[in-house]
Amino acid sequence: MNITIKETKGIKKKDILSLYEANEWSSAQKPDALYNALMNSDTLVSAWDGNILVGIGNAITDGHLVVYYPHLLVLPNYQGRGVGKKIMEVFRERYASFHQQILVADGQAINFYEQCGFESAGETRAMWIYQGSEH
Repeated sequence: MNITIKETKGIKKKDILSLYEANEWSSAQKPDALYNALMNSDTLVSAWDGNILVGIGNAITDGHLVVYYPHLLVLPNYQGRGVGKKIMEVFRERYASFHQQILVADGQAINFYEQCGFESAGETRAMWIYQGSEH
């Protein structure tokens, strides 16, 4: 497997939608909003197997102290092969000096993020007003 990881915003909307639909993320039901959100992220990292988008992650930040990682997706048949870890390594290196690196994880993603160095934030609870359906 020869996966290429790159920071780029030149990704076609159809490739992004295919990845989100394969992972059954409800944000795929809002394709324009999803695409615009990703393209306006501070950092967008993608993983490619040739011309196939196999993973994507984004970061939004205040530019100095706090960075939030809202999305990290890998095509199901590429999961468990280190693609997500490579994407997270780009983020962890880029934002290493930041005071807080934050994300929300649930289900099987919790173990993955713990392996990437994240830990539960004490007694903190993730809270949201959510219009999705997959949780």
